[in-house]
Amino acid sequence: MAQLLVRDLEPEVVQALKRKAAEERTSVEEAHRRLLREALLKTGPKLSFKEALLRMPDDGDDEVFSRKKKKRRQRSASSHK
Repeated sequence: MAQLLVRDLEPEVVQALKRKAAEERTSVEEAHRRLLREALLKTGPKLSFKEALLRMPDDGDDEVFSRKKKKRRQRSASSHK
């Protein structure tokens, strides 16, 4: 297999990769391979629709999605003939 050497990475990127590897209980090298595969080959786990929705960031105001309730007109007793 081919080898890849990545130079001049920001220290924050290296630390994030080390944290990810620790969370996955794997080597930094394996975590790097997984990230590359998932990003470039789309081999990551398939999410259900529910999981995808739950991963969406909460941008706060959901008023744009709310529906205004219409007031029901009350019928008079004489209109029910």
